[in-house]
Amino acid sequence: MDISVISIGNSKGIRLSKTILDKYNIKDIVELILEDGYMVLKSKSSPRKGWDKAFEKMHKNGEDSLFMSDVFEDENFEEWS
Repeated sequence: MDISVISIGNSKGIRLSKTILDKYNIKDIVELILEDGYMVLKSKSSPRKGWDKAFEKMHKNGEDSLFMSDVFEDENFEEWS
């Protein structure tokens, strides 16, 4: 696939189609890997970005309790020993 290099201010850049952006889940940042004469663009997403603050808020609001017990009444622990 050929892509034109375009002027962006004093720099140069490329445009990626919406189809490519969607297919490779490219949002705001990509990782540029230079290796063996190739340039590789790799999607760099942070799917868990902000989770730490959300968990802190949940804890402060008392919303971080278990929905169900992690041990069941009929669980047989002897079979695991």
